[in-house]
Amino acid sequence: MNLEKLLEQYATLAIYNGVNVQVNQLLVINATVDCADFVRKVVKKAYEKGASEVKVNWSDDIVSKLRYENASDQILSTIPEFKLQEIEYEQNQKCCYLSIRSPNPMIFKDVDPSKLHLEQKASGIAFKPFRNYTMSSIGQWSILLLPNPTWAKLVYPNLEEEKAVEALYKQIFACSRVEEENDVAVAWQDHILQLKRYQNILNTYAFKSLHFMNGLGTDLSVELVENHLWAGGSESTPEGIEFIPNIPTEECFSMPFKYGVNGTVYATKPLNVQGKLIEDFYFEFKIGKVINFDAKKNKESLQNLLDMDKGSRYLGEVALLSNDSPISASGLVFYNTLFDENASCHLALGNCYPMNIKDGEKMSQEELEAKGANFSMVHCDFMFGSNDMTVIGIKEDGQKVTVFENGNFVF
Repeated sequence: MNLEKLLEQYATLAIYNGVNVQVNQLLVINATVDCADFVRKVVKKAYEKGASEVKVNWSDDIVSKLRYENASDQILSTIPEFKLQEIEYEQNQKCCYLSIRSPNPMIFKDVDPSKLHLEQKASGIAFKPFRNYTMSSIGQWSILLLPNPTWAKLVYPNLEEEKAVEALYKQIFACSRVEEENDVAVAWQDHILQLKRYQNILNTYAFKSLHFMNGLGTDLSVELVENHLWAGGSESTPEGIEFIPNIPTEECFSMPFKYGVNGTVYATKPLNVQGKLIEDFYFEFKIGKVINFDAKKNKESLQNLLDMDKGSRYLGEVALLSNDSPISASGLVFYNTLFDENASCHLALGNCYPMNIKDGEKMSQEELEAKGANFSMVHCDFMFGSNDMTVIGIKEDGQKVTVFENGNFVF
């Protein structure tokens, strides 16, 4: 494996396909300090493509942990005004955002959950006016990950540290369609075209609802909002600038009707919330709302998520992914939502994407809510797809159409 060459390809993907930074556009990179060498490659690519300025905001998970352990509740629940002014400036400049992280999924496992909840809620309230910039694709945004020894050993516990890191690098590149000699742009163009084909078929059917069933016990009906749209792969700004929000990505997603979700869904992969790994959990929905739930591990963190605000017990997204995707085929649990959500059909508690309803980007929050859209400070994906998943689409006239058999699209 020629790591340097692959990282160059990965950096190219981030700038040319991910955020697709434009000439004279501001690029804001939010990165963890252990990604510094790669971030420098990305910054160079951005300037070569014509970015007016590249601004990097650094963070460090260990420093964040120390802050949670030592800062007062008042500090954690206070968002300085200058941070809001900074984001307002960036968005007024029509910036694009790129997140580059090397996650440590267990870093906050011993931190008091109430501390994490306190800051998350304060940030959710303070930054709410700026959330629509990315949720409605007003500006480009993208996220990608790099390995580190701690994360690699979690994914590959039976390998020595160095071998585990190398294996995780290989897996990240493979799932992101990055090879030493391939044309990354062409590989992604072909992939996006396949996802758009699925979306076009789903949009043509215009299902009223979807019925999910598998052997684990999932039996869930998800009604879709009227005039819903399926999206995924790439998105476009109002100016027509195409970008890829998630690298990797395998999903086609749309908007559930807030009050139209009924039944029970069992998760098929662990969920990392506030640094706590939630395992073996389920939700029971009635008239759209989670009315019952349980988890064998870290139920308290799941409780905190559900109690974040009025919208956190309702769904904002439903996503379909074939079980034969590259990430699913790896057979790995990555303990990270960006990768694990692209291995499995998933649902998201919390905030919706206005793009998933016709002319949604032009509507106010009140207009969207009247259509059945859900809003929340959180948007948390959890995975429930399986290799025996059946999905039946039900049209307005009651006609039933098989969408999934044995975990995969049938068309």
